[in-house]
Parts: sequence; structure tokens; C-alpha cells
Amino acid sequence: MTQVKDAATASTTMPSAIVVIPALNEERAIRDVVIQALTHCAQVIVVDDGSNDRTSQVIADLGVECIRHERPLGKARALVDGFRRALELQCDGVLTMDGDGQHAAADLPRLLAAAAHYPQHIIIGARMLCRDNAPGKNRVGHQQADFWVSWACGQRVVDSQSGQRYYPRAVMELALQLPNDGFVFESEILIEAARRGIRTVSVPIEARYADDRRASHFKPFRDVLRITRMIAWRLARAGFMPRNYWRARNVPPIIFDQASN
Repeated sequence: MTQVKDAATASTTMPSAIVVIPALNEERAIRDVVIQALTHCAQVIVVDDGSNDRTSQVIADLGVECIRHERPLGKARALVDGFRRALELQCDGVLTMDGDGQHAAADLPRLLAAAAHYPQHIIIGARMLCRDNAPGKNRVGHQQADFWVSWACGQRVVDSQSGQRYYPRAVMELALQLPNDGFVFESEILIEAARRGIRTVSVPIEARYADDRRASHFKPFRDVLRITRMIAWRLARAGFMPRNYWRARNVPPIIFDQASN
């Protein structure tokens, strides 16, 4: 996959960032996720989305901020509440990662390096390494979602469904204005940001799926169908955006791999 670099945007200043971790019934994994995140970022916000296990209790002694919903409100609402609190704390951006241990905290500095190189971009930790680790139905679902999201964005987006991302402050503020609708929300952020000229950069990360992982909250058929319906409606309203389609199919994605820079 072609790498596109823009040296003119390079910066040596790392943005200040807070880690936001939405969590629902993550008692088994969340403590280790938070401990590892703290090794790379001093501030971590966990949003416990109404868990009925000990998710909040097992991290109570770690000194991180925990926002708890009394009942499950969905990942979108968890992210919104985390963004709102991070904005109050005056950070430059947020790093998001899932609470189930799928994302390695060791990749967070690589996302920040990409954010320094590409200011005012969304940075996605794209599961491009060891792809065979992912279940087949997930790979197919993600490919379908990438096609539609890329078309709507007018840019080829790699791994549009990854929950490991860096969002600059402007995108957090934008996200607070969007409908909170499950996994569709993260795709809408990419699309609305693209409408405002904010592009997406992908950083290769490993696809990590432990054998004893809990069942994913992401349901490939159901959630990709919802994403597809949302985007198809947008495209129909906008005359199917042929220029966007051409760019998404012909212009290489922006890939930032620190190891090769």
C-alpha cells in the first residue's frame, strides 16, 4: 500500500493528549489496559457504560477518572462523555482505545507521532499487521465498511472501524454535535470531519484477538448494515458524489509508519 507523506506538515511538538477508554463489562481486561495506557499518558478517562460486572471497581485504586453510566447507553454516548470531559481539561486531543485489550498501549506514541507530523488530522490505528488474526466475518465486514466510508469521505480510509484513534480538539468539538448511534457514530465522525477538510491518516498496528476474549460488541452484519444505510442516504442526498468515489478508488491512502521515517 502506497505511503503518502507531506514533509511540510511535519512537527517536532507532540500534542497533549488524554486517553479515553469506553468500557462495558470489561472486568477481565480493563485493569491491564489502564495500567499500560498510564505508562504512555498521564491522564486516562474510563467511561463505564453501565457495566453489570466489576469494571469500575477493579480500576478504583489506579487514580484515573471514571465516568459511570447507570445503564448502558452505547459506545457513542460513552465516547461523547469522554470527549466532553477531555475538552474541559484543555487537552489538544484524545487517544481512544477499547477496554477489552484488543489495542496495545505501546502503539499510542506512534499515533501521537503521526498527529505531530499531520496536525489537525484524525489518526487511525489500522489493523494492517497480522490480519489473519481477525475472524473472517470481521475482515469482510470491515472491508465493506471501509468501501462506503471511503466513498463518503472522498479519501481511501484504512480500517474505518478501528477504535484506536487520535482525535484533535476540533474533531472532538464536532463529535459533540452528532447523533449518538452506536458504532455508526465513529463512521459519522470521519465523514463529517472530511466534509470540513479534516483528513484521515492510518498508522499500521497489529490485529490482536485473544483466544479467551469476550464476544465483540461489534456485530459485523448488523452494524455494517447500519453504517451502509446511513452512508447510502447521505450519498443519495448529495447526488452520489462521483468525485468522492473517484478519489476513494484512485488516490492512495495516507499511511504513517514511524519505523520507515
